[in-house]
Amino acid sequence: MLKIRNIAIIAHVDHGKTTIVDKMLHAAKLFAEHQTVGELILDNNDLERERGITILAKNVSVTWRGFKINIIDTPGHSDFGGEVERVLNMCDGVLLIVDAFEGPMPQTRFVLQKALELGLKPIVVINKVDKLNCDPDKTHEEVFDLMCALDATEEQLDFPVVYGSAKQNWMAADWKQPAQDIAYLLDTIIEHIPAPEVIEGIPQLLITSMEYSKYVGRIAVGRVHRGEFKVGQQVTLCKRNDVFVKTKIKELYVFEGLGKAKIESVKSGEICAMVGFEGFDIGDTVSDIDNPEALPTIEVDEPTMSMLFTINNSPFFGKEGKYVTSRHVKERLERELEKNLALRVEPGDSADSWKVFGRGVLHLSVLIETMRREGYELQVGQPQVIIKEVDGERCEPIETLTIDVPEEMSGKAIDIALTKKAEMISMEGRNGRMQLAFTIPSRGTIGLRSSLLTATQGEAIMSHRFLEYQPWKGTIETRTNGSLIVQETGTSIAFAMDKLQARGVFFIPPGDDVYQGQIIGENSKDNDLSVNVTKKKQLTNMRASGSDDKVKLAPPVLFSLEEALEYIEEDEYVEVTPKSIRLRKILLTSHERKKLAKQQNAE
Repeated sequence: MLKIRNIAIIAHVDHGKTTIVDKMLHAAKLFAEHQTVGELILDNNDLERERGITILAKNVSVTWRGFKINIIDTPGHSDFGGEVERVLNMCDGVLLIVDAFEGPMPQTRFVLQKALELGLKPIVVINKVDKLNCDPDKTHEEVFDLMCALDATEEQLDFPVVYGSAKQNWMAADWKQPAQDIAYLLDTIIEHIPAPEVIEGIPQLLITSMEYSKYVGRIAVGRVHRGEFKVGQQVTLCKRNDVFVKTKIKELYVFEGLGKAKIESVKSGEICAMVGFEGFDIGDTVSDIDNPEALPTIEVDEPTMSMLFTINNSPFFGKEGKYVTSRHVKERLERELEKNLALRVEPGDSADSWKVFGRGVLHLSVLIETMRREGYELQVGQPQVIIKEVDGERCEPIETLTIDVPEEMSGKAIDIALTKKAEMISMEGRNGRMQLAFTIPSRGTIGLRSSLLTATQGEAIMSHRFLEYQPWKGTIETRTNGSLIVQETGTSIAFAMDKLQARGVFFIPPGDDVYQGQIIGENSKDNDLSVNVTKKKQLTNMRASGSDDKVKLAPPVLFSLEEALEYIEEDEYVEVTPKSIRLRKILLTSHERKKLAKQQNAE
């Protein structure tokens, strides 16, 4: 047992966690035969590769000089923060990866604080030392200051530091003297991370993570805290509220390389996967059949945002998707609940709609994007924050927001944040950039990223994470412009669009099929405007100067899924199909919308 090391890798988004793990796998000769060098092994689903972010925490192990190192790769993005806190319970030390240029970032701070509170020993890896203008020594000082601020113990402050570039595949004790490979990092892990403590007695395992297989159902993943488990053993599942369920272990696995190895028994200190029981939750304890003892449970992040999911009932439904009925969508959401822990689903107002609760717009948009790639068609309403009553007062979720911008653009960024009811906490300069910290209502983060990127010419880096519930902050100014709405179904014609260019900005090119009630642009004024983009040019034998000029159209504004979700108003839907993302009014005809407006005015 002394030859095992359990480590978690923590860092801010895009500081190189997954690349470092990949290089470790390459160093231990564990990559698959078909794997091409330079392709990320761990971020193996298409969405993770395209976005360059880790969405799911993953377990792998490497064998180095006779030692087995269990590595848990965690997401750095706040919307998937629920994954990070749980997996820290499984390890004896952490690898803290920091970008040599950017230094410690807000999400580094959050996860590091959790790790230090659990008494874990950190190894600091200062990555990307090959970047221009980076200052690894200053970054080292900042990490030390951060740990002091987080009340680290004397032992934790005496941390080893490894410098290197994961991309160039080297790690060394001194950044000025590059090595040939990353052996120094693996040796440092074996030397400084303590071996797991072997505790004899009544067996206990805290379920801290979960996998899902369509063949065997849910798989419990956790670290054996005490004792030993064997295949075929009768055990008790200790759930919340003192509920005990008798069950049996059918199969046991440990992590080996990128996969799992089947074993007959597992002792304390090892991370394993158990197959055989249903109905468990994160935070449940697997213990002895006769004398069950539960470990303290762990909480999963509460959802802070909800969206209405409904079947696609637009005039174009079923043209592009394979799964379009309410039964298909309902079954798919139920399947997602099996493995997506921060998700909740409740029935909506009608039989064809569901309220889906998640950690933020990114968390829910990843689910929607996955569904559309699988061939589903659906419609999604405007994201809404979850309101709670606390001591009789209406409260809303508040987040800590950090914006990193060039100094000369910091004024614009502050102005935008303040219009969203943000309150500034701190402002620090570093390498010609400003780090601005705010508290902001979760409502204020909807649409904030696109406003910031526009105002700062794409330079702003923004991250936010849930802090607490606070009293309602009042109304926040949302989109001020109205929509351009299609008057009649048909194909958009360049001639008609040319005549309407003065009215606003288009979201579609000419030649697109459109339907009545579809939103095809943004009005330059604050009201909605119905337009006819299907009108063709009348052909006559009369000639007039100017009537035969070539049509010149400005390129359309094309939305990504997140941008579309953040753009829509309360009376609008995003229609998502495998090939298209369209915006539409919930009520398609103009007389229905006028009727509703009259009713609301009367009320």
